[in-house]
Amino acid sequence: MPQVTAVKLQKNKKRANVYLDGKFGFGIDLENLLKLKIKEGQYINESEIEKIVGISESQKIWDRLLRFVSTRPKSEKEVRDWFLRKKVTGSLADKYLRRLKRLDFIDDLKFALWWIEQRLSFRPKPRRIIEQELKVKGLKKEIIDKAFSSFQIDEYGQAKAVFEKNKLRWKNLPPDKFRIKASGFLLRRGYSWEVVKKVLSLEEE
Repeated sequence: MPQVTAVKLQKNKKRANVYLDGKFGFGIDLENLLKLKIKEGQYINESEIEKIVGISESQKIWDRLLRFVSTRPKSEKEVRDWFLRKKVTGSLADKYLRRLKRLDFIDDLKFALWWIEQRLSFRPKPRRIIEQELKVKGLKKEIIDKAFSSFQIDEYGQAKAVFEKNKLRWKNLPPDKFRIKASGFLLRRGYSWEVVKKVLSLEEE
């Protein structure tokens, strides 16, 4: 039966390396090291080692997951995509997902509200574009609609500001080409033709 011959703190000081019979055996987080009472001189059989490594790996994944969801709010799809990238199995992924929801780390409605507020505050975009972004994040239409009901978006004001900021680039063009360039530019930014027409009509007055 292998004997624990050394327990050394890793550089990050959050985990430790456990040496068995003078060779590296496994790494483990400090919380589980204390909880499992692993210490030098202790004998551990193979089945216990396997169990400890399983607990340690599970904790390592959970710690990484917490770092991932702590950087900014995440949608459920973003977390599921993280599981795929990290090759976390289905049942384990479901277990972590339930825990994240219980801890309020995942809530698609709160995520949508945060996302819309961020977009309107720092990178104003029309609703259609923000909706597409939220769909890519895996949000259902009813959640998106519910989130948007908390906001009033002035798409004309947005489009007007974008137009004023960029119109000098077309200043030397004849009026008809100016109108084509400007309208194409705003349409590509996601503004409706009605909004674009209003912006350009007022410009011509």
